[in-house]
Amino acid sequence: MRLREEYKKSIRRLVGRAIGDFGLIEDNDRILVGLSGGKDSWTLLHMLSSLRQRAPISFSLVAVTVHPEFPGFDAERVEKHLQARGYEFRIVRAPIHEALLGTVAPGDSPCPLCSRIRRGVLYTQAAELGCTKIALGHHREDFLETLLLNQFFNGTLRGMDPLRRSDDGRHTVIRPLVYVPEEDIVRYVSLAGFPVTCCACPWCDDPDMKRTKMKKLLADLEREHRGTKASLLAALMDRDRRSMPRNAERNTRRDRTIEVGES
Repeated sequence: MRLREEYKKSIRRLVGRAIGDFGLIEDNDRILVGLSGGKDSWTLLHMLSSLRQRAPISFSLVAVTVHPEFPGFDAERVEKHLQARGYEFRIVRAPIHEALLGTVAPGDSPCPLCSRIRRGVLYTQAAELGCTKIALGHHREDFLETLLLNQFFNGTLRGMDPLRRSDDGRHTVIRPLVYVPEEDIVRYVSLAGFPVTCCACPWCDDPDMKRTKMKKLLADLEREHRGTKASLLAALMDRDRRSMPRNAERNTRRDRTIEVGES
């Protein structure tokens, strides 16, 4: 119990810091939390719920699970946990499995298409539910792996953004776990006993996938040179802060009280 609370407090502090640094949450926001059922999204939902009780601003949450229709995906387990804890939620079915089977060639990654379909569903649900933000559970390693993937295979210096608006300007996506190490999430979830549900994707954890290789590369670098991940993330976040528009900078200063309240 004590160790679980220590991890919870540490992760919550990092989430509060990200909210403060990038102005991720504003007063009266209604936030759709993309809940896949995996360890990251459960952590995100519970951290935002915990912060909501302590934050100096008011915001609400609604969890949305996109059912990918992969055989073996246990949506009932997700639903029971949400109901038992009084969360507002919605589970939406999307024909992701069928779409991937018909379009993904051998050796190709299904992730980009799956991501586009899920994003479209979340955008639609956000509009229907009156949400002002969509929160996704990408953690520190997700940011770094994406940065390396773009550098090595797309020739661009681009990673994920902690706060990003859709091209049409109708939706705002936030990633409050940006500072949180994946290993801390793994340890916290194992102690918290969340009903982690595998997406049941047939391509999940394919050792030949590029992202899997980037994960291994980062782990090897960190093992040989401790602090590599922190250095990479610092460089990436410095770029994001420099590119923030002036109104985002004002939001950052105003919302920093969320971080201070959790220190």
